[in-house]
Amino acid sequence: MFTLHLDRQTIAVPTRDGAVDDHFGHCACYTLFTVAGGRIAARETHPSPEGCGCKSNIAAELRAKGVGVMLAGNMGEGAKRVLESNGIAVLRGCRGAIEQVVADYLAGRLADSGEGCHAHTCADHAPKEA
Repeated sequence: MFTLHLDRQTIAVPTRDGAVDDHFGHCACYTLFTVAGGRIAARETHPSPEGCGCKSNIAAELRAKGVGVMLAGNMGEGAKRVLESNGIAVLRGCRGAIEQVVADYLAGRLADSGEGCHAHTCADHAPKEA
């Protein structure tokens, strides 16, 4: 379960046409919401890199902007691991208008779906063997 830090936090949402994009690594952009006192205080967009999310530098870029939570539709396990290794908590299974998804998160109505993306066009996503 995710602990809500309502004093001040930055939340990222993979976005396409004002809604949560179902594929984290192929979204049009990331919308960053700065939350203060449990309310959205600011909103900005961050460009999405070309290619696959788990192989780009997007996790480090978002962390540098203060992102601590990613509210995503879906993503592969590689992208989830990269985000979490950068200190970004991930909730998958989010759907709908981005402002409503953030409001639902702030109200404690969201939980991670536990479902990862199992099929997309990026190569080399098999888990690495030890």
